[in-house]
Amino acid sequence: MLEVMIALAIVAIALVTLLGLSNRSILVNSTIQKLTRATMLAQQVMNTQELNNGSLLSFEPEEEVFEEPFEDFRWQVSYQDTLITQVKQVTVVVLWGEAKKNEQVQLVSFVPVKGD
Repeated sequence: MLEVMIALAIVAIALVTLLGLSNRSILVNSTIQKLTRATMLAQQVMNTQELNNGSLLSFEPEEEVFEEPFEDFRWQVSYQDTLITQVKQVTVVVLWGEAKKNEQVQLVSFVPVKGD
């Protein structure tokens, strides 16, 4: 009888541990999915910026929310001058969730600026 009780205790401890790992796995999977979506959305915004590279009259920062089904994500674009006057640094940041958790993806690229 004692052996059966010890075996049941060991099995119970193993099951509780496995359930905890399963829950953690689901949370990690959700985080990875959001990170992948944010990266793809950031690449989409960066591609748009690169296509419009010289056609912008002013390089002012922009900020918007994505359309459905990605309304949980928002993006910011900023421009910085570089040492080469014909090149701008473009930074695209895609954010989601709470700001204090710092959930974001940032892409940086350099684009040529069309001359006058």
